[in-house]
Amino acid sequence: MNVEHASVRLINGYARGDTDLAADEVWGLEAHLEGCRVCRDRLSAAVTAGAPGVAALTEAVWSDLEHRLPLSDPAPPRRLRARLSAWTTPAMTPWLATVLAVTLLALLLDLLGPGSGQVSLVLLLAPVLPVCGVAASWSRGLDPAYELTASTPRAGLQLVLRRTASVLAVVIPALLAGGWATGVTAVQWLLPCLAFTSTTLALGGVIGVTRAAVALVAAWAVVVAAPTLATSRTAVVLRTDGLPVWGLILALGVAVVIARRGAYTVLGAHR
Repeated sequence: MNVEHASVRLINGYARGDTDLAADEVWGLEAHLEGCRVCRDRLSAAVTAGAPGVAALTEAVWSDLEHRLPLSDPAPPRRLRARLSAWTTPAMTPWLATVLAVTLLALLLDLLGPGSGQVSLVLLLAPVLPVCGVAASWSRGLDPAYELTASTPRAGLQLVLRRTASVLAVVIPALLAGGWATGVTAVQWLLPCLAFTSTTLALGGVIGVTRAAVALVAAWAVVVAAPTLATSRTAVVLRTDGLPVWGLILALGVAVVIARRGAYTVLGAHR
């Protein structure tokens, strides 16, 4: 398997501490160095040749620590909570609980509805429910460690997708259960749900994830939810005829997220 290594310019500039390197290049290089021994060796050689002062300082620190390391206690094993922190944030817990509560309420209202003519609230709310959890997982106001998170090498698209996957892992099973209980097929809500989530992330790279979520939920409430409840008729966008359009929106959202993956390494994505 061919591995694409960092360029000589990037390695040498990083070794010298050049300030003209773009932030996404620095983060990408640091993430690459974690798994590439070849580039780590190249960086070590570049530091020795181009920044002898840094090399001397590193050697002095290492010589001071080397004799102390055997006496130190081994690192404790990672606990479950520490592992979950790579996928979730404390702020997500109440939001996910709220989303599940709304799903349960929609299910109860569907089961207590007057009959087959009643619009399914599970179907109506399913596309926008995960968006609230995604917004909470990447919100500056709800995550006190957002600056620290955004400054790490893995704070880009990988972390965004991890947190989004953790939200979907909680919401989708609840919606599956609600859909099964009310007779709503998964194909009617799953594709709109994923399309809305991908669109939120795509817009989030431009205006911030939280702002994108609020804008999309508001648009859904005005354009789809309110008319549907007023007429007691399932909107066209939630019928099987609209599934190809949702598939296209999902594909476009995923393409934009991939094309603008560098946008999630900046603090603006937390807006």
